[in-house]
Amino acid sequence: MALAQYIAGMGFSNVGLGIAHSMAHTLGAVYDTPHGVACAMMLPNVMEFNADTTGDKFANIARAMGVEGVDDMSVEEYRKAAVDAVRKLSVDVGIPTVLEALKEEDLDFLAESAAADACTPGNPKEASLEDYKTLFRKLMK
Repeated sequence: MALAQYIAGMGFSNVGLGIAHSMAHTLGAVYDTPHGVACAMMLPNVMEFNADTTGDKFANIARAMGVEGVDDMSVEEYRKAAVDAVRKLSVDVGIPTVLEALKEEDLDFLAESAAADACTPGNPKEASLEDYKTLFRKLMK
């Protein structure tokens, strides 16, 4: 496990992590949400946000997630299939889809904190403070 962790660290240190990670750092700091859980909660929503900048990468994700017929899908279809497969995996392993503690009055601070996070520059698409708020709202009831 230590070797796997080391190799993963080398990979993301070279390419960056993006706003799913930035937002997860913020959720962990403010609400004590475990980092892996927060990443998994944010990932499908951030994938949707980034989808128009990903080229054909989501086709590979869809295939890796076991989606059949990817080669016959349009770009929009395989992007949606990839996001849906990641979202289903999260649900299947018990990742919550709602963060009960998240409040509208916290969104300004959360958005500003995520935007300032060191992982943010690795995202393929620039996010405004309003984009962050919209993404955080997806975790609210």
